[in-house]
Amino acid sequence: RQILERLIDQELALQKATELKLDREPRVLQQLEAARREIVSRAYLEKAGEAAGKPAPEEVAKYYEANPALFKERRIYSLQEIAIEATPEQVAQMRSQLGMTKNINELIEYLKANDIRFSGNQAVRAAEQLPIASLPAFAAMKDGQSMLNATPTGAQLIVLAGSRAQPATLEQATPAIEQFLLNARKREILAKDIKALRDGATIEYVGKFAEAAASAP
Repeated sequence: RQILERLIDQELALQKATELKLDREPRVLQQLEAARREIVSRAYLEKAGEAAGKPAPEEVAKYYEANPALFKERRIYSLQEIAIEATPEQVAQMRSQLGMTKNINELIEYLKANDIRFSGNQAVRAAEQLPIASLPAFAAMKDGQSMLNATPTGAQLIVLAGSRAQPATLEQATPAIEQFLLNARKREILAKDIKALRDGATIEYVGKFAEAAASAP
């Protein structure tokens, strides 16, 4: 009923906007054209992606075995995350300090003593909710261990406060793996298709973009 009422409100607003000829204003026409381009181009990409076939059971099993941290050895991680604002030199000093401290509280005291700004929070994340590139490092960590990662504004300290095993069987993981592999296959097909379209098209950069295009690899 709420959806219906919103549609009625939308229809009334549309009728009034048409009466006021707002649909002919340049700004509105530009937005309509941009939406049309987005919808039509997305429809083409979806059509091109349909060529991707469903992964075979052998592919699913291979991916399952190749990623034990996601499945057979899957864990739920309780994390303490501390965002630190610091210079590269301070981050280097913190790495050294982290190797000498016995617990996270000592590092916090170090940050306070050196007037280094930081903020913290706690989170519980399953293996699949962590960045895939960082998962092997998390899987190798033991409870109580920490890692310090550089960020554009300083560093992020992550402490593994605790974890528990919660493995997923091949049967349980199959739908997610199939979808992941299918999406990867679609992206590969679309990348090749877009490349072919670019190779077959005449693209001319003008103005300041011409210089950037000429210097690009």
